[in-house]
Amino acid sequence: MSVNENGELTALHQSCVDRAYRIPTFLSTSRTLNATQQHFLNRLIAEIETALLFPRTLPVTEGYPEAILTDIRRLVSSSYGMLAVNFRRFLVEIVQTNVGPTPTVEPFWEGSVYSQIEPAMAYQFGLPLLLVREGNTDQTNGIWAGGIAPLNTFIVWDSDNQTVDAFFRTPEWRSAFANWSAQVRTAFYIQTEPAFKYSCH
Repeated sequence: MSVNENGELTALHQSCVDRAYRIPTFLSTSRTLNATQQHFLNRLIAEIETALLFPRTLPVTEGYPEAILTDIRRLVSSSYGMLAVNFRRFLVEIVQTNVGPTPTVEPFWEGSVYSQIEPAMAYQFGLPLLLVREGNTDQTNGIWAGGIAPLNTFIVWDSDNQTVDAFFRTPEWRSAFANWSAQVRTAFYIQTEPAFKYSCH
């Protein structure tokens, strides 16, 4: 593997990545992570770069002097695909509601609000989309609820029972990622073709 225990790329992998031609993609993720989530994210970035794609995120690799929604729109419009990861952030419990009975009395996990906004904007723009959710996160909330997003764009990491390496070896991940990567390349070639093609015969 090309990532060491600290989540850093080895010199050989980094030199290969630096020379490779990479297609810009939007990696939507949280900034506050525990050690296991950080390990997952490091491995995910390595997977993306190995596929010769360039993961861009706000505000780590990209930053614009504008409002956050404008920044997101700018990054969406200058990328050729989006991979969004919804990590567990807040363990919450509903104590009161003004729309009828409490839907659940059990605590549940919520992710970042931006894990709702950024993929929705990318989908509206028509970017190839791959959604990865940490198990039991936003199961009934927004685009991460069942039946909202297309099934072929959605995969779950069961972090309670599945190691990071085990997840990235699953056929579900490998198939979904290969399909998404191919769509990103297709989107790149479609969007970078000239509006009119001229040829001499």
